[in-house]
Amino acid sequence: MTQQTLAQSRVVDPILTTHAQGYVRPGNVGLRLFPTVTVQAYAGQVLEFGKEAFRRYNTQRAPGTATKRITFGYAGKPYAIIPNALEAVVPNENRTDAAAVPELDLASDAVDVVLDAMELSHEFACADIARNAANYDNDHKVALVGANRWAGANGKPSQDVATAKNAIRESIGVRPNTVLLSATAFAALEFNEDIIERIKYTGRDAVTTEILAKLWNVQNVFVGEAVGASGQNDAFGDVWGDDVIVAYVAPASGSNRRNRAQPSYGYTYTMGGHPLVRVPYEDRNANSWIYPVSADRAPVLSGMTAGYLIQNAGASPA
Repeated sequence: MTQQTLAQSRVVDPILTTHAQGYVRPGNVGLRLFPTVTVQAYAGQVLEFGKEAFRRYNTQRAPGTATKRITFGYAGKPYAIIPNALEAVVPNENRTDAAAVPELDLASDAVDVVLDAMELSHEFACADIARNAANYDNDHKVALVGANRWAGANGKPSQDVATAKNAIRESIGVRPNTVLLSATAFAALEFNEDIIERIKYTGRDAVTTEILAKLWNVQNVFVGEAVGASGQNDAFGDVWGDDVIVAYVAPASGSNRRNRAQPSYGYTYTMGGHPLVRVPYEDRNANSWIYPVSADRAPVLSGMTAGYLIQNAGASPA
């Protein structure tokens, strides 16, 4: 095989890049709170939103008078996108073996392994922001204790979600459209007497996200199933811990795209074209072909008052 030049190795592989941009890691929900928007700079300031972004404006004007002007958002906390890159390795021995197996796409398989690791890293980054109580004021968070937790005798999940919804509505004038449940919080709902009593009239014998969405009158309910470990010797744990986040997230337009000028709880600021896969190069010492993968992005909290944190909802009541 002919070794590629450095210039050739920098060219993006369009097929694998399209594959990478459509990749979704099972169980990940971070992008539900922090949807992707494209930015053109690796550093800058987060476009944040307050009440003015949701205010009603009088658009009428008398003939000959000046048109009113409004601005949405303001430059808030700084953000910095640190380049993220991993390489997928396809040994030549595997390529030889695969030649006899039709439709076996080793490149896609190798890239998927790398994307899986990158998506888990992004999920942790989203959870670190959303679960950090210091990111919320006292009107937009609660820490449940003892029997008030959802698995406890006094657990009232519907009441807690209603409190969160009202706090957000009072702050921004819009009801939240998203509830993100940790896996433990969702599990607690399956045995919560308040929930069981309310769903028995639906004719269903199991709690589902669809039932919860109707019960709580929100568009979307998601469950964070991801588990992971930060260090090589660390025990695995739930990425979303025992917490619940209620939020207003900017809905996608008809093209399934958003822009960061839309008021929203959060976004993932992503460099244009990412994630991307570059054309592979041959590593003769390793007797392998290498597929470089980049995903330069960073989740940011753009509207704290559009979110509400319920801590310890899924924790043991003991």
